[in-house]
Amino acid sequence: KVNGLLVLYNNMLDSLFESQIKSLGFVIILIFLMFLILFKSVKLSILAIIPNIFASSYILGIIGFLSIPLDIMTITIAAITIGIAVDNTIHYLYRYSEFKRYNNVKKSINLTNMSAGLAVLTTSITIALGFSILSLSSFIPTVIFGIFTSMAMIFAMIGVLIFLPSLLILTDK
Repeated sequence: KVNGLLVLYNNMLDSLFESQIKSLGFVIILIFLMFLILFKSVKLSILAIIPNIFASSYILGIIGFLSIPLDIMTITIAAITIGIAVDNTIHYLYRYSEFKRYNNVKKSINLTNMSAGLAVLTTSITIALGFSILSLSSFIPTVIFGIFTSMAMIFAMIGVLIFLPSLLILTDK
């Protein structure tokens, strides 16, 4: 009969993966509902959730493409990414909603980029640099966590500052 610490660790990772998938799905649904309450618009809520899914999916895709094994450190990157991307999205779209009174999407996006966009850019780069410090560790899982979380912050920023405004322009017609 197979037993020991590795069996326990393997069972824990299996449980972690299953719960992480369920948790991410549940979190995305709850965030969408929160966007509905906050922005009072189904269209804006759908557009708001897309960059959040984009950032976490992209980073998990890169981890899978590079065949990096999922462990306790790497599995949490998606959750952290969604948390930061949601924060960026809320700031960006809340400011966009204020400028929407001009009835000109491009002008509203330009004004939003000058105010909330600059804040999203600054905080995302700062957070990415902060997590990149972990790459100096001698513990490989911490190094991987730091590198991929830094990348995830940049993807979240790109999603909000480039992808989201593009979606707003495309759906304005």
